[in-house]
Amino acid sequence: MDNKENTELKRQLNPISVWAIAFGCIIGWGSFINPGKKFLPNSGVAGTAIAMVLGALVMVIIAFSYAYMVPKYPKAGGEFTFTKMSFGKNAAYICGWFLVAAYLTNVPMNSTAIGLIVDGIDGSADILKFGFHYSIAGFDVWMGEMILAMGILIAFGVLNILGVKKAGGVQTVLAALLAVCAFTLCIAGIVSAKAKGINMEPVWGFDKAAAAAAGADGTDISRFAHSGGSGIATAVLATFAIAPWAFVGFDTIPQAAEEFRFSYKKVMSIMLVAIVFGCFVYISNNTVAAAALENWPERVMAGEWVLLVAAQELLGTFGTVLIGVGVSCAVLSGIMGFYLASSRLMYSMSRDGYLPAVFGKIDPRFGTPKNAMIFCIIISLSGPVLGREALGWFVDMSAIGASIGYLFTCASTVVTMKRDKDGSAPLKVFAVVGCIFSAAFMVLQLIPIPGLRGVHFGRESYIMLGVWVLIGTVFWMKQRKRFAA
Repeated sequence: MDNKENTELKRQLNPISVWAIAFGCIIGWGSFINPGKKFLPNSGVAGTAIAMVLGALVMVIIAFSYAYMVPKYPKAGGEFTFTKMSFGKNAAYICGWFLVAAYLTNVPMNSTAIGLIVDGIDGSADILKFGFHYSIAGFDVWMGEMILAMGILIAFGVLNILGVKKAGGVQTVLAALLAVCAFTLCIAGIVSAKAKGINMEPVWGFDKAAAAAAGADGTDISRFAHSGGSGIATAVLATFAIAPWAFVGFDTIPQAAEEFRFSYKKVMSIMLVAIVFGCFVYISNNTVAAAALENWPERVMAGEWVLLVAAQELLGTFGTVLIGVGVSCAVLSGIMGFYLASSRLMYSMSRDGYLPAVFGKIDPRFGTPKNAMIFCIIISLSGPVLGREALGWFVDMSAIGASIGYLFTCASTVVTMKRDKDGSAPLKVFAVVGCIFSAAFMVLQLIPIPGLRGVHFGRESYIMLGVWVLIGTVFWMKQRKRFAA
């Protein structure tokens, strides 16, 4: 068996499949669950819409750097490869190490959302709450939910092993169904008399913590509504700051660059469509959730799944089915897409000597990095065991990892343009602006800002970040001789 069979990926991905990978990763469980958890209370309808549009614009600016670098280095690994060619092996290792955390942590987190979906839809039936259970960080982990989540993780992992063409086909179906569900819900919100503009108040959100602390009197949410210049700015910034988390996924496209069977000139348009579609779904879901419900703040304070309740108000039983299908497709497409991105990144890092050589082997029958994929499956299976709250401590790192990837890609664009004497003046400006925003996102996530809630890391997430840095440092010290070779 020749070396080519062992080290090269097969070119089997078409533009639609690549768009589906990006869109499916962008729109995970968060767009369906977070309207009531974060977006509406923190930013309201207006604040969320403005923040998402601004976030999408920043991602488009950053995407220009990706579109420039992919044809330069059309290899699996994306940001890792760009950084290696521009700043050397040590910088590439830092970028790759944090990207692994960004991509891989999203897989088990998406799987745990399956239990939430079933719980939200089946009402009091609790069909998955059986067998032994325990609590971690206040989150109940049930055997039934664990079995379902693990089964899905294994099934979609195996599908990724069986070939990128098969995985891409399934991803396309999931992404298409997701888009149809989102557009259908949006249309229902537009044509239904139950959806009213007055229901959207307070349009800038409210101080959820203050309302909760007020106890029974907190039902008068208007007392805690964000208002005035500083309040509105805080409302917008609270959601804008998590743009790297909200839009992480368009950057998975370069990870599969070796498997494209189309021109690399299409990369920018694919990224643009994925970002625009993602922005629409975020804004649409959030707006419909508020417009369809009278006193949505009280629903938020009661812990209700506001988007599901809104869909039921607008469409009855069909609304329940619509949300069930939509969020399931979002979760499953996120698992599929991040599996692909994680395994290709590990494959690329292994091929270049950054990870054990076993991860750099390609299955001769299926043309996929089977060993890397198996490792991703094994790591992901720990997610349902840990529970959703504990996983959240790790998932916070995804925004940091994505921001680091953006920063290195934009910086690599500046360096490569100067070295190769090509590109354009606007692209250089975009790359510099991308560097600035990428660094700003990391500052917003790592440094507490007074009055800005739900953005920066909690204590546990700081600890997990420290542990990840420590593990990465130890591994680098053991591997540094290989890096220097």
